[in-house]
Formats: sequence, structure tokens, C-alpha cells
Amino acid sequence: MSIKARAISALRHFDTGDKFAHLPLPKASVLIPLCVRGEELHALMTLRSMELRTNAGEVCFPGGKRDPGDRDDVETALREAQEEIGLQPDQVQVLCTLTPVVNKSGLLVTPVVGFIDEDFRPSPNPAEVSAVFTVPLELFTQEENHALVPVNGLEGPLHCFHYQDVVSNSHYHIWGLTAVLAVLVAVCVLQKKTEFEVGFEFENPLHFFEQNLLKRISKL
Repeated sequence: MSIKARAISALRHFDTGDKFAHLPLPKASVLIPLCVRGEELHALMTLRSMELRTNAGEVCFPGGKRDPGDRDDVETALREAQEEIGLQPDQVQVLCTLTPVVNKSGLLVTPVVGFIDEDFRPSPNPAEVSAVFTVPLELFTQEENHALVPVNGLEGPLHCFHYQDVVSNSHYHIWGLTAVLAVLVAVCVLQKKTEFEVGFEFENPLHFFEQNLLKRISKL
């Protein structure tokens, strides 16, 4: 079985479908695009434009708030990816939606995971995106480029990863919610433990996120 076939099989096992669609929170979605490069699984990420009002200059996955015309979380993620980096919906093989998380703005963010062709060439919208790059999924399981960063106002530190992109010779800091989702997808796809503590069970990683989500909802 190929690397891609194994990844597809693993991800479909974690699909939550529309299980959380009923939750009464404003919704957003991110697309986590995967591809195979050099016999290795990569995740595509973007660097947000410095002109944006929120989270300017941060690394993230393509995504954003749901529009009134979006039918579901998947359509939101695909539409945002098209607007931000020129990725057409028919260029994505959607595999699953994972347990949503509530971000610092109170949005219910649903991760949508799919495969794209390795020869996809992005056309970033300069108003939103200043760079597009891919990162080996393996990086999000390794201690070597990992750090815990304390943030004022939070109970605990955040995961942060350092990545040197040899193609553009650029250095990226991947942290916060983007880092958490990258770790989650890496664990689900690669079926291996991380070299650092993450707080969830590797055999059933979504259970931790579901319990946290239910706690947040109960406080609303």
C-alpha cells in the first residue's frame, strides 16, 4: 500500500462528519491540504499578509468564517482555499472533518483534511497571503524543532515549531491553534506518538478534543 493510500485509510477512520454541526456558535473552517513529496507526506500552509487586521504575519492553514451561502464546513474550507491560494475545489480530495475547536475569538473552527496533487502551484491572493509552503508531517512529531512558548493570559504554554524551508530559504514559526491541528493530523495520519507531551491519547486522539469542546460549550 502506498503512503497516500495508508494516509487516506487512516484519516477516514477519524471522520466526524456533521456530528457537531448543531452547536450554536459562529462557525469557521480550515482546510489542511496534504500531499506527497519525495516519498514523504507534507502539509501545505500559508503565511498571512502583514496587511491583515488580525493574526497578521502568522502561519496558518487556508480558512476563514462561514459565509451565509456555504452549505457546510467543507464548503467553507474549500471556498476559502480557493480565495486565498487559488486551489480549486475539484483539486481537493476531501477525506474527513475532525473534531472542531473553539478559538480565542469564540469561533467554532472545523478542520477539513484532504489531499491535493503534489504538482499544485498556488496563486496566493496578496491581500491575504504573503507565502505558501509545505512542511513534512513528520516534523510535528519530533522534539528537535519543537518548543513550548508561554503566552500571557493562557493557563499553559503553546506548542511552537521552527521550520526552515529550503526552497525559499525562509524560516517559519508555526504555533498556536495551527500547531495543535498540525500535531493532531500528524498523529492521525502517521499513527505514531510524538516525542513531546501533548495531553491526548494517541490511540484515540479526538476524544481529548471532544471533551474539551463539550466543556467549553457547557460554559456558554
